[in-house]
Amino acid sequence: MAAKTITLTTDFGLRDPYVAEMKAVILSICSDAVIVDVSHEIEKFNVRMGAYILASATPYFAKGTIHVAVVDPGVGTERRPLLIQTEQGFFIGPDNGILILAAEKQGITSAHEITNPRLVLPTVSNTFHGRDVFAPAAAHLASGVPPASFGPVLEEAVKPDFSKVILDKGVLKGEVLYVDGFGNIVTNVDEKSLARLHAKASVDVTLRKTRRKMRFRKAYAEGESGEAFVLLGSQGYVEIAVNQGSAAKKIKAKPGDKVSFSCKSSKP
Repeated sequence: MAAKTITLTTDFGLRDPYVAEMKAVILSICSDAVIVDVSHEIEKFNVRMGAYILASATPYFAKGTIHVAVVDPGVGTERRPLLIQTEQGFFIGPDNGILILAAEKQGITSAHEITNPRLVLPTVSNTFHGRDVFAPAAAHLASGVPPASFGPVLEEAVKPDFSKVILDKGVLKGEVLYVDGFGNIVTNVDEKSLARLHAKASVDVTLRKTRRKMRFRKAYAEGESGEAFVLLGSQGYVEIAVNQGSAAKKIKAKPGDKVSFSCKSSKP
């Protein structure tokens, strides 16, 4: 059943026992769960990177899949443990922004703070909520416990800056979400947001305080040698790329850099 599928996304790596401990807890509660590793190589404490990886992978899982994401520099503090239900599935993790890109893509229907002590481990450490809170919560959810049983409804989850795109006086303002292994610069601007500019063949891109006019391309191979251009990537985000080259090296861009798009035909 799709509802028994649980994915894991963490910054734990595979050298330490942490991922195995989470899986052991899940299987001790829901023995027939199917556990899928999305990635355990998120850069340490990099919530932005974790959010992007999660948002990129999760649309392709079956309806009812439960996604656990743990990149949690605030573990043990007052940040809330969160369960989000969407039109497609469920997201469990810290309320620090790691879940929000993926969850909003799927259409959030409800959110609950995880507070029910019966649905987490009897002893909850201050340093490993992935094992003690999020893994058991996912397993109980997969076993049929309804979301409302986990705790009170939350009206609003944390929305970090990297999830926000603003259109201001004809300028679409966002930031760099990720730089992939090819050096493509992935922004947080999606196709719907870009359409608000009414741009056609090209767009003005401001990145690292430098403004460049870039042409739209449909595929990486359409770009001319050494040309930086804009295209819609396979994850649904606007990218800046160089054909068979690294846009990140050419422009010296990195995640977190502010980026803006504008054109003469932009409408407010």
